[in-house]
Amino acid sequence: MIIISSKEFRNKQKSYLDKVDEGLEVLIRRGKGKSYKIVPVKEDDDSLMSKEEFFAKIDEALEDAKQGKYKILTPEFRKELFGNL
Repeated sequence: MIIISSKEFRNKQKSYLDKVDEGLEVLIRRGKGKSYKIVPVKEDDDSLMSKEEFFAKIDEALEDAKQGKYKILTPEFRKELFGNL
């Protein structure tokens, strides 16, 4: 893990973003007790959805459940989905 100040991050932003892309953790310290961790985000990452999109997905899942469109996660089904993880 690399710990840097916000000023250092501003001065060498590209360098630190490249390090994150390489898999290193970068923590930016800002003032007293304020820290931020830089994390790469993939295009298909669900965390990119808006609050409205998130709640729409929840509503859709609840409606599917009401209509019986779900499957119980049995040990067999879990193994089918995830193998021997």
